[in-house]
Amino acid sequence: MVGLAAGSVRVDEDVFGNSLGGWTKKDKKAAEYPLSGAVYRTYRPEITPTPEGGIFVSLRIDHVRNWMSSDDHAVLEVTVSPKGAIVSARSTIAFQGVSIASDMILGGNEAGNELMGTKHTAVQVGTDLVANLSAKLLRENIVEPGRVSYPAALHHNYNLLFQALRHDDSTEAPPPQAIPAPDPTAPPAPPEKAKPAPAAPQPGDSPIETKPFR
Repeated sequence: MVGLAAGSVRVDEDVFGNSLGGWTKKDKKAAEYPLSGAVYRTYRPEITPTPEGGIFVSLRIDHVRNWMSSDDHAVLEVTVSPKGAIVSARSTIAFQGVSIASDMILGGNEAGNELMGTKHTAVQVGTDLVANLSAKLLRENIVEPGRVSYPAALHHNYNLLFQALRHDDSTEAPPPQAIPAPDPTAPPAPPEKAKPAPAAPQPGDSPIETKPFR
């Protein structure tokens, strides 16, 4: 599991990897899965802290082609605020001799995220990213199914990445510790022994009175 210090946002790599079928490829550094009639490979995310206290996540996503052809490559970059909101997202796709890059899709400021909701903002950023990338992909007259569905694969990874975000709040007080109840089966403690009363003074035991010498 990859994460930053307590009180910050992080990516739960176990949750993210399991949602893609598990980190079982490339020495457990990648996951492969079928999608839209093609096979894609997602590598473990590269995570960098931002100066604001959030994280920058970079995902490499390959389109796995047959053994006679080279795989296609794509990169999905997402910036997350310290509170777990999507700040921005962009993506690039590289085919043989062709490179397509989306615009930078912004998620708005913190005030807008609080008004609309973090999840609503994330959905809007993902939708705008796919629409922007798909429009540019159409201009290249791409016909291979796995390449045509690349934006859908990127959207798939984007959604699962957002669901794997976690926010650790170190300011929360630890839960109160319960006071253990006495064990009813335990034997009762023995009563304390009574202390003996001091002996009464006896005749002749009084101290001898001494007078000063004159």
